[in-house]
Amino acid sequence: MADFYAINPFGAPIRHFERVSSTMDEARKLAAEGCPHGTVAAADFQESGRGRVRGRLWDAEEGAALLCTTILRFGSISRMPAALTLRAGLAAAEAIEATGGFSHGRIQVKWPNDVLALIPGTLPSLGRKLCGILCESDGEAVYVGTGFNIAQSRFPSDIAGKATSMLIETGDAPRREAVLAAFLERLRSIIADERWKERLEARLFRKDERVVFETGAADSGKLVEGTLAGIGAGGELLIRPDGESNPRAFVNGELKVYG
Repeated sequence: MADFYAINPFGAPIRHFERVSSTMDEARKLAAEGCPHGTVAAADFQESGRGRVRGRLWDAEEGAALLCTTILRFGSISRMPAALTLRAGLAAAEAIEATGGFSHGRIQVKWPNDVLALIPGTLPSLGRKLCGILCESDGEAVYVGTGFNIAQSRFPSDIAGKATSMLIETGDAPRREAVLAAFLERLRSIIADERWKERLEARLFRKDERVVFETGAADSGKLVEGTLAGIGAGGELLIRPDGESNPRAFVNGELKVYG
């Protein structure tokens, strides 16, 4: 284990590991040891990284991605900011845009936990995944897990059409430490920003476009078709179903983007 040479605006340590089961697991260990608010566990490779949906793993080429979990302490669940996963996604999107040289607005947040690079000229909008977010809590701390695709030059065939990296999109790969520092700075700011929803909706994937949304658990088959209207105050997705005048709020489900 060694320190990761990035500036942490939270004023807390950044712990760097070469190989771990997952940065989420390491963060829980650090939290149990009493580490301060804003501590980060980062790794070059994780053997059992996971996504929001059970059974989906987060796999990344060693050293090519920024894999990290940030530990946040709010004192109690009631004091945790609303829509923390979306706020983290917004922080990630702004950090990627700032460090990767992307044009303004091209990096967008796909509800509830992905960051995409838009494919120019597509309508309905299409994008490829640059970053995923997973937030968990044990009552004592909140763990914000993030995986940024930075220097991968290719992806396995089963996800090649869905995933991308900063290197693939721009021809350049910034230092992982630079992306991490930019992310942490924005995360610290967005946690306290009352205008977070306005900032998020400005780069919300498929806002004001027609969408197909699968409600409930993955592969439920329960579909809602309509227009994506925005985000509610608690982070819920607002969709105006076809034939209805008012939007409905959804807290569980997934946008059907890839068919």
